[in-house]
Amino acid sequence: MNRYQQVRHKLGLVAFVVAGWGSCGVVPRAAASTAAAVYQETCAACHGADGQGVAGAYEAAFDGELSVDQLASLIERTMPDGSPEDCVGDEAREVAEYVYRQFYSIEARRRRGLAPSGRVEVLRLTAGQHRNVVADLIGQFTTPPPESPFPWPSRGLVASYFQSDGMNKATERTLTRIDEQVDFDFQAGAPVDGIAAEQFSIVWRGSLQAPCTGAYEFRLRTQNGARLYFNKEGLYDERILRDDSSGSVGDPLVDAWVGSGALRESSARVFLLGGRSYPLRLEFFKYMDATASICLEWKPPHGAWSVLGGDDLTTGFVSKTFVTEAPFPADDRSAGYERGSTVSGEWLDAATAAALDAADEIAERFPRLTGIDKGAGEFAARLAATAFRRPLSGDERRRFMELASGDPGGRDAGVRRAVLMALMSPSFLYTELTSDGAPATQHGVASRLALALWDSLPDEPLRAAADQGLLETREQIEAQVQRMLADPRAHAKVREFFAQWLELDERDLSKDRTLFPEFDEAVIADLRRSVELFVEHVVWSDASDYRELLLADYLFLNSRLRRLYDRAEVVAGDEPDASAASGGDFELVRFDPDQQSGVLTHPYLLSALAYHNNTSPIHRGVFLTRNIVGRQLRPPPVAVAFRESEFDPHLTMREKVTRLTSDSACMACHSVINPLGFSLEHFDAVGRWRESENDRAIDARSTYPADDGVAVEIANARDVARYAVQSDSAHRSFVRRLFRHMVKQDPTAYSPELLETLRREFAADEFNIRNLIVKVALVSARFELTPSDQEGSPQ
Repeated sequence: MNRYQQVRHKLGLVAFVVAGWGSCGVVPRAAASTAAAVYQETCAACHGADGQGVAGAYEAAFDGELSVDQLASLIERTMPDGSPEDCVGDEAREVAEYVYRQFYSIEARRRRGLAPSGRVEVLRLTAGQHRNVVADLIGQFTTPPPESPFPWPSRGLVASYFQSDGMNKATERTLTRIDEQVDFDFQAGAPVDGIAAEQFSIVWRGSLQAPCTGAYEFRLRTQNGARLYFNKEGLYDERILRDDSSGSVGDPLVDAWVGSGALRESSARVFLLGGRSYPLRLEFFKYMDATASICLEWKPPHGAWSVLGGDDLTTGFVSKTFVTEAPFPADDRSAGYERGSTVSGEWLDAATAAALDAADEIAERFPRLTGIDKGAGEFAARLAATAFRRPLSGDERRRFMELASGDPGGRDAGVRRAVLMALMSPSFLYTELTSDGAPATQHGVASRLALALWDSLPDEPLRAAADQGLLETREQIEAQVQRMLADPRAHAKVREFFAQWLELDERDLSKDRTLFPEFDEAVIADLRRSVELFVEHVVWSDASDYRELLLADYLFLNSRLRRLYDRAEVVAGDEPDASAASGGDFELVRFDPDQQSGVLTHPYLLSALAYHNNTSPIHRGVFLTRNIVGRQLRPPPVAVAFRESEFDPHLTMREKVTRLTSDSACMACHSVINPLGFSLEHFDAVGRWRESENDRAIDARSTYPADDGVAVEIANARDVARYAVQSDSAHRSFVRRLFRHMVKQDPTAYSPELLETLRREFAADEFNIRNLIVKVALVSARFELTPSDQEGSPQ
């Protein structure tokens, strides 16, 4: 008699199963009391009397999305630890029903305060949102730049070549053309026809497009005189080349104006916001030097030093983008995604510093900002309304106008005070201050759309639509969403999501150089660019198919990567279409489908999920379990470190991991992790295909226990991908991650059924990622995703 039967006998109860129990049905009282007793006797020691978890055992509270049937299958296969045969069949189902109803379901977890409340949380702007909003707020009052002499957007920079005459470095403009990059070695000759080689100057003007937020480095290499101005006003003015570096545009970012005749490098670093363009001007001159050369290089976040050019430079002229230097603390990620849920003294200091930075910037630019002709008071009221993302009340408008125009210290002091009051107001700092159930105003819809798609505030067209009452129907709002998706800020936010989903920033990719001498910083940077190009190609294509992310049989490789990953040839005529991002000399390369399966086998991820000298089926398996297949894992009962030196060197990595995790307590999770990790064993520590390890054939075959209890045979990464593209759990996990990233709220905040609704529509829509983004944005604007809302109003 097993433990379950013993408890039944003690209680004197007769077991019975009622036909037709639903997966969320009510447990009959007799079965419930029996299951409760069994739970307390055989489960509580690990899971806690109230399902809260137990230190040193199963430390996490019950949490997940399995159905009762799936829970029953899990119990039958793995619990109790060490003797799963004690609870099987009908008994396992009754315990599953009890656990689901008491501890596991979203309703049970909400009762116990362990799940989102089911309400939209009041959140402040995250650090990233704060920087973006301040930048775009000032940008909306910035005077447009002059027009470029070349159509927008053309790759490269506008290059003006001048003949010099002594101290006059720009005596005569000889030529204006487009240079795609600045990397010239003129030696002792002239740069172009018609210019004397002894003395000349060149000015390059245009803009740089920052693909992501982070620290960028710029470097000049020259033996002559050069200086780089970046993200300042007035960089496109026609002006003489001064020997003093400042003039009307301020100090250069990189100053190498005093040449010595010897080749030298000068560099500087600057923090930029992704999805925005920044004005750039490079001035260069030669005066009686024996030779001349100039090279402009950069090192973007996660990149390596390279010549700046290609799609990163355009001939278009843009205005300065203000980027605050306030040191914001990291945002809360305890719920699994970034959100502005904490308020601390450190955050308040940073918010104050950002407000002061913005006030200084506006006061300094005040005479050149738009709307100044109507006076300081009117300007302050407009700025506050833009910052609050809604119209001001009569009292608010009066207060800002009086503050800006009535300060005893004069106009500048008044404007500073008005900016500080606006940027320290809860109406600016917090994203959601409406009461529960209150109807969404059209300006509220505009604000939510801008935050969801750009992490910023509404632009002029979106604000005008709200002013005119044109954010009423689904069609009107969806038209704005489609327009906003074309903005580089939306692309930057989507790029950030995939970096988080694929954990691109979380690990060190460096390897043992004695084993992998070719795997250097340049290769790592190229691999990062490769995976980004792949994701952009899929997401921004017409199909935008999530399944292609997992099943694609191609990569984007450049010449350097092809020397390392040379399993196939470029397929002629199959390069990316017009919707795909360009990547310098990167080309679309197809592989044997049995050896290539989307992001699962991308060398960047395979390298990141490996040790410095060998593969790591555990790291790879955990990633596939959580991020691709969408299953949750409990913390390990005992943290056991993998130590290569403790194993026979003749063993394969699979054999080592099998021995390390053979304990029954470990196998509760590693029965899931290991098969997925083993499926990638054909790829070494830098993601190269291999047929053998230690002169023994690779064995990647395993049996994977799916969450519905079905045993799935897996022979390679493509089998894992095929399983994931058919798995509701995998789809649900992807949808939830995207929703949380875009809205900074959990889907259950809008309704208990929303996640499942989005998942079903995602599947019905052929897994179109862009369409899913549109629907998430609609939800953020308070639209119900039902056919009846086609002509409805925001809820």
